Amino acid sequence: ANQMILNVMKYHIFTYLSLHYMKICFSKANPRMACQSVAAVMDEQALLGLNPNADARYRQRAMAYFEQLKESQDAWEVCAEALAKGIYNDDHVKFFCFQVLEHQIKFRHAGLSAVQQQLIRETLMKWLQCQLMNAQPEKPFIRNKAAQVFALTFVMEYLTLWPKFFFDLLSLVGLSPHGVDIYLRTLMAIDAEVVDRDILHTPEETRRNTLIKDTMREQCIPSLVESWFQILQTYQQSHPEITCQCLEVVGAYVSWIDLNLIANDRFVNLLLSQMSVEELREEACDCLFEIVNKGMDPVDKTKLVESLCQVLQSAGFFNVEQEEDVDFLAKFARLVNGMGQSLLLSWTKLAKTGNVKDTAETLQAVEAKVPLLLKLLVHEDDDISTNVVGFCYEYLHVLKQLPQLTDQQKTNIEAVMLAVMKKLTYDDEYNFENEGEDEAMFVEYRKQLKMLLDRLAQVSPELLLEAVRRVFTNTMRNWQTAPFMEVEVAIRLLYMLGEALPASHGAHFSGDTVKTSALQDMMRTLVSCGVSSYQHTSVALEFFETVVRYDKFFIVEPQYIPNVLMAFLDQRGLRHNSPKVRSRVAYLFSRFIKTLDVNLGPCCSLTGISTNSSVLCSLVFHSGKWLPGAADQRRPALHV
Repeated sequence: ANQMILNVMKYHIFTYLSLHYMKICFSKANPRMACQSVAAVMDEQALLGLNPNADARYRQRAMAYFEQLKESQDAWEVCAEALAKGIYNDDHVKFFCFQVLEHQIKFRHAGLSAVQQQLIRETLMKWLQCQLMNAQPEKPFIRNKAAQVFALTFVMEYLTLWPKFFFDLLSLVGLSPHGVDIYLRTLMAIDAEVVDRDILHTPEETRRNTLIKDTMREQCIPSLVESWFQILQTYQQSHPEITCQCLEVVGAYVSWIDLNLIANDRFVNLLLSQMSVEELREEACDCLFEIVNKGMDPVDKTKLVESLCQVLQSAGFFNVEQEEDVDFLAKFARLVNGMGQSLLLSWTKLAKTGNVKDTAETLQAVEAKVPLLLKLLVHEDDDISTNVVGFCYEYLHVLKQLPQLTDQQKTNIEAVMLAVMKKLTYDDEYNFENEGEDEAMFVEYRKQLKMLLDRLAQVSPELLLEAVRRVFTNTMRNWQTAPFMEVEVAIRLLYMLGEALPASHGAHFSGDTVKTSALQDMMRTLVSCGVSSYQHTSVALEFFETVVRYDKFFIVEPQYIPNVLMAFLDQRGLRHNSPKVRSRVAYLFSRFIKTLDVNLGPCCSLTGISTNSSVLCSLVFHSGKWLPGAADQRRPALHV
């Protein structure tokens, strides 16, 4: 009986609300009242469509309801009320309410009444207060959306309506973990709205953002920095995730606030202590990197970097060979790269001013970091090595500008050469048959190493030529028993010299006798030692690539042309099992024939190979299937 009475009451209430809704919404006399009535109750049926598993009909209704709330003058207020009072437990409904609020702030804030603007502020603070009392925090996606709404409100109102935004937040959250989490997320969202240079802004927004930063520097930045210090100190043991968030905030804001607030003994010592905490040290590394990267006077920058390095070295961080955590080492390598590049930039600025004393001291500071640079550059993990390529490149650029190199600098150059040669080498796990993401990353890494090799050639071409010659000669002497990685990289180094040592129109075999003699010796060895028959695809391809790069060699010494022609027609070339290899070799073969057409006659006659184009094409055809399949793969051979 009680259930029946309850059902009857529900029916009458529903009927009354429905009639009342229809009466107002379809009233032509007072359309504003019709919109107001929508805010009285949220459409529960539409809210069902917010669930990812809802059917299309409900999802469509939810979208329509969202548009209705966005366009209404005050229907969005029901969402504000739901957030302030915590009416809904469903995460998707909470997110939906924040989206509606976000739209009003972002696109309609100027049209809101003072009462409505106040309602938004009160809603956000009430919602935040609820978070402090909740046993469990909201889901991360809700907290992120809330932070975005806080940030948008800040941007719209900080300069006019809400100058005490940060003080209100800090006084409310105190050191509550849930509250601090929202506070830090809000700071990162503000950074994205106001500071992030990757986001395009209109000139008006840029002026507004500049004014916001100036006002923050004057009014609240010291208080914010103090709050960060307290958070870092309080939560580094109990809540490492909050500490990491705070370190990220410090790193984001340090680029435009007074560096003295951060780069002081109290703060830096705290950051350095967190470098020894496993859960924190990667974020601490990133934070120190941003501090080092901050623009400042070159002399002060040198002092800052040197003080950091002294502490890091005394704490044992420079002993990278003893560190097993490669993720941390990658971060540390990035920090070392930042310190090195900062010192080199300081050197450049000081050298332009003619400040001999400070310039010499800065260069000395750079040289002291080179042993650490070399350890990281040659590390077996390519991510670690990649992160110091920039430092190495800039260091070589500075050496290029010096009038004379010291013995130590020459030793450093040779060490960089050896490191680059070693890191160019393929590892055992490289998949030549099915190249994926890891293989693509190594190819990109090789391009960076090539940049270093080109820079080495500019600094000391004689040293580079001699180093490559030594490696190449030793490897070719024992290529039959050497691993494919060593053979491939030896030929690759010879190939790379073609770009590293400049020559007009590829004329590497005329002019400078030292270079010409060395290159000719290496090319003679390459085409006569039989390495083209090495049973690995990478070696065969590198052989043919190098032969074609140095095609002018065969004009100088045409007697070696038959060796190369027979190599092209061998099972390592146009008769290779791999269609991909055959296609590339056919293209290289066509280039080789086209370039040396005038020299083919006398050389080919010595070995009985006809120079008639149809005969050459027949040789290609009979050496193993034109090229398999598609017509586009056959074009290179047909071109011959």
